[in-house]
Amino acid sequence: MRKTALICIAVLAAAIGARAEEPAACKLPAGLEKAVAKAAEVVNVNLDENMIKFAGNFLNKEDTDQVQAQKMLSGIHGICVRSLKFDTGGQYTDDDVQVLRSQFRSPTWSNIVGVQSKRGAENVDVLLRMEKGAVTGLAVIAANPLELTFVHIDGAIDPAQFSKLGGRFGIPKIELPMKPKPAPKADSK
Repeated sequence: MRKTALICIAVLAAAIGARAEEPAACKLPAGLEKAVAKAAEVVNVNLDENMIKFAGNFLNKEDTDQVQAQKMLSGIHGICVRSLKFDTGGQYTDDDVQVLRSQFRSPTWSNIVGVQSKRGAENVDVLLRMEKGAVTGLAVIAANPLELTFVHIDGAIDPAQFSKLGGRFGIPKIELPMKPKPAPKADSK
């Protein structure tokens, strides 16, 4: 029942959010907009601050997971997701992805994870925007020949709270090292 309610809230929020003005950070470069028409499957999510607050009203204040979600969402100004799946490769170029990455080249943005495969597998960039010692934005760009996904979260993000929500509400489980692991003990013989 809880999952059904959350799905209904997400669909309602997405439907209402689709009519909202698209944030500038959600705008895909022209080459990728053309790729949307070629995609076999398209996920398109635009949630502005008003929609996020509206959806938060439906969270159960008695459920600790949903209370954590509410805390995390309280500092978010916008969420943008674009995910394109293709039946065949070659529907977008590396230059198109570079133009997308270039939106996040400024002194406040840092690429904290970069995975570049030379074997045609997935290339991933995870970028954080830091201002005054706090995380104020997150962007993920994941590209492989048959899929391109772009996620942009604008607003204050507490990595510890985000990590606790992993595996819930459709958020992937991400292991963030909170404490350094102790070094293995050497054998003394």
